[in-house]
Amino acid sequence: MNLDKMNLDSRIPDGPIQDKWDSRKFDLKLVNPANKRKYKVLVVGSGLAGAAAASSLAELGYQVECFCYQDSPRRAHSIAAQGGINAAKNYRNDGDSVWRLFYDTVKGGDFRAREANVYRLAQCSVNIIDQAVAQGVPFARDYSGLLDNRSFGGAQVSRTFYARGQTGQQLLLGAYASLSRQIGLGTVKMYNRTEMLDVVKVDGHAKGIIVRDMVTGEVRSHAGDSVVLATGGYGNVFYLSTNAKGCNVTAAWRAHKKGAGFANPCYTQIHPTCIPVSGDHQSKLTLMSESLRNDGRVWTPNKKGDKRPAHEIPDGERDYFLERKYPSYGNLAPRDIASRAAKEACDKGLGIGDTGLGVYLDFRDSIARLGEPAIKARYGNLFHMYAKITAENPYKQPMRIYPAVHYTMGGLWVDYNLQSSIPGMFVLGEANFSDHGANRLGASALMQGLADGYFVAPYTVGGYLAGEKAGAITTDHEAFKQAEAAVNDRVNKLLSIGGKRTVDHFHKELGKIMWNRCGMARTDAGLNEALREIPALREEFWKDVKVLGSGQSLNQSLEKAGRVADFLEFGELMCRDALERRESCGGHFREEWQDAGEAQRDDDNFAHTAVWEHKGEVKDAVRHQEELKFDNVALAVRSYK
Repeated sequence: MNLDKMNLDSRIPDGPIQDKWDSRKFDLKLVNPANKRKYKVLVVGSGLAGAAAASSLAELGYQVECFCYQDSPRRAHSIAAQGGINAAKNYRNDGDSVWRLFYDTVKGGDFRAREANVYRLAQCSVNIIDQAVAQGVPFARDYSGLLDNRSFGGAQVSRTFYARGQTGQQLLLGAYASLSRQIGLGTVKMYNRTEMLDVVKVDGHAKGIIVRDMVTGEVRSHAGDSVVLATGGYGNVFYLSTNAKGCNVTAAWRAHKKGAGFANPCYTQIHPTCIPVSGDHQSKLTLMSESLRNDGRVWTPNKKGDKRPAHEIPDGERDYFLERKYPSYGNLAPRDIASRAAKEACDKGLGIGDTGLGVYLDFRDSIARLGEPAIKARYGNLFHMYAKITAENPYKQPMRIYPAVHYTMGGLWVDYNLQSSIPGMFVLGEANFSDHGANRLGASALMQGLADGYFVAPYTVGGYLAGEKAGAITTDHEAFKQAEAAVNDRVNKLLSIGGKRTVDHFHKELGKIMWNRCGMARTDAGLNEALREIPALREEFWKDVKVLGSGQSLNQSLEKAGRVADFLEFGELMCRDALERRESCGGHFREEWQDAGEAQRDDDNFAHTAVWEHKGEVKDAVRHQEELKFDNVALAVRSYK
């Protein structure tokens, strides 16, 4: 096999879909327990996927080095997840099953996901809850003391386990506890405040990374027998998103430039329930959990320009548009559909607030039916957060919400083993593309991160290592010296520009282009305009950005500059991908392909994963295809009516 040529073999096992994962686990080569300590695995990222993988691999006996750019692994962005985690436990006896979770996920992703990966995710979901409970995660419980569930968008069953509105935080603390145990035992060496800036290949295989110590500025090499990337998504290419400010595309993008295929970059998720933009001063947006749509009703006035306070607008003059358009699912329609419906209402002039970019999420009826204490028990921390940010009392008046960038379904291409097109480099969680298709169902991000980290990677990484000689490559290899020199050159180049405009200036300008041209709705003309604007902005950046400080110390200006430079390249690829995908599906909505506001897929020409291969310049990237086969779920027009 030519390891320098992109290999898109998905390596899906033969046989019935329910047997594929068991078959693959049996077929994978094993590493003798006594030999595991000879192998070193580099895990980049310490969120749910990264912490789960690092702790699990160390528990098995491998040497693990784990890297995060935060002060502590517990500050990974996974901590911000709110609403819950899906699992096919069927505790409510309401018809749920592994098969139904599989079906809902494929359908929710608008039939643009790989069946085998999705089914495995549904299988693993059952074990995730047991794992989390064993770690002490305080899931909500019903009156009998059993684990409770609630509904989430895109499902007609209750399968979402939750810890009030702090589910991500509690799950991450559980994973962090497992990771800390291994750090204490010496099987994991933790590198905080350390940013990965390149991957190192030797003979086509990933054998190390180049990192920068964010405190001292030291650039150094780390060698390993395998590399695991769990570095999250790229939503901050839009500047304003619900992601933490530090979230970036750098690790994935640098891997892409070393040969890793980037799959479906145009698949971005716009979350329907976020606090609306309030002014140019904002640096990020705030998510309000989808779980709120269990008890909140979404509506607008049914007359343009109606600026009366919500309580003065009678029911007969309100449009509960999700309930009207999608009666089977109502307010729990999937995120892409709910977001477009809110945008459509605002585009008609029915939006609320000073900007007209907002709709109501109203708890009046739920409070009347259940009482305020019950609503406070379910969502108290979310209501408190909303009140702190807006100075409005959501118990007395409806929340104001509007869609915002939240999650990215695209990412580095991986096969069934979660191995990228670079052998030896595995990609987990939001950093890969594999499980959600063109739209992710709510509460499935936590499920995927933990499934990848706890239950998939420990098998598949081990299967790869079994065929490799332990410790064969060290940092003395010429490949490390070359990669380290290239990183230092890039750092010095950024510091030497000495322009007049800040990094944030360029990031904001890029964000405006991406939101206006490649946001909730995309057009041929808009995308072509973006492909003219982004290269021009990138050229300006490299001529006129001002990076303060030096490279030999803590320098947040330098950190941001490197990340924005990568966003300025990645944004172009994202727009190219959106232009080439001449259909609407899930979170990718092309105005040219719609049926009265509903996405219009083209299964004949686009039932595939688009995988981009780097060829020096973004404009020269080559688009490959992995055809999607649907042997278990029939391709159909997605309907939630």
